Amino acid sequence: MTVLVIVPFTLASARYVVLRSGRPAWLRRRLAARPPHGGMGLGATVTEELHAFFNANKRVTMEQRRVQLVLRDDTQDGAPPRMGVDLDAGTAVVRRRAPKP
Repeated sequence: MTVLVIVPFTLASARYVVLRSGRPAWLRRRLAARPPHGGMGLGATVTEELHAFFNANKRVTMEQRRVQLVLRDDTQDGAPPRMGVDLDAGTAVVRRRAPKP
């Protein structure tokens, strides 16, 4: 169990030192490059899973984040549209709210 805690933190610390110092340059370039898919790195994922193992509230937070990534964010979500951007025509429309009587 101790290995599951010490190894990821040691690797993350070594990565931090290399990125901050900039030496060796070839390793810094390699570590600074982001994966094409984006998202979290392996160290962050391991740390979050370890945190969730000890804290049930963290598990709920992680599940909520996964749900937010899956849900679509439509502009037509039931409310009348107040803003619109037409990239083809190069126009943007912003409507003011009607004043309350």
